Amino acid sequence: MVGGGGGGVGSGLLENANPLIYERSGERPVTAGEEDEQVPDIIDAREIFDLIRCINDPEHPLTLEELNVVEQVRVQVSDPDSTVAVAFTPTIPHCSMATLIGLSIKVKLLRSLPQRFKMDVHITPGTHASEHAVNKQLADKERVAAALENTHLLEVVNQCLSARS
Repeated sequence: MVGGGGGGVGSGLLENANPLIYERSGERPVTAGEEDEQVPDIIDAREIFDLIRCINDPEHPLTLEELNVVEQVRVQVSDPDSTVAVAFTPTIPHCSMATLIGLSIKVKLLRSLPQRFKMDVHITPGTHASEHAVNKQLADKERVAAALENTHLLEVVNQCLSARS
């Protein structure tokens, strides 16, 4: 989402200068069952959504939830099968930051979930011009690992994952 018109990251040109801003959902109340250490705590879609909703957009001072890039209805979890699938929707069909957004979601999940989980982070079908290419990159474990070895890219991902003050 940074760049556009031939500009790149840091060029100051915005691809989507006036995005729609959506209302944030409320915080999920913690139940007595969730606090009980004797009860197994299964991971559900809301828990995954809570992990990714506050990821910062790389272009705007807004979260992915506020831009409607991530929604709880696009998160699917099977705790017994140890699978998580997250579909995200870029704000515009030619968003140049779609791979970075997907990588940020994937890194947040990798850092937060038990290793037993298999993650599928992908673009919501039909919402991006380069959907297939971006999904292929995000699904390739070696490409993701190589991307995270790039110190500049890792710094940008960490900025997306950091809490805003």
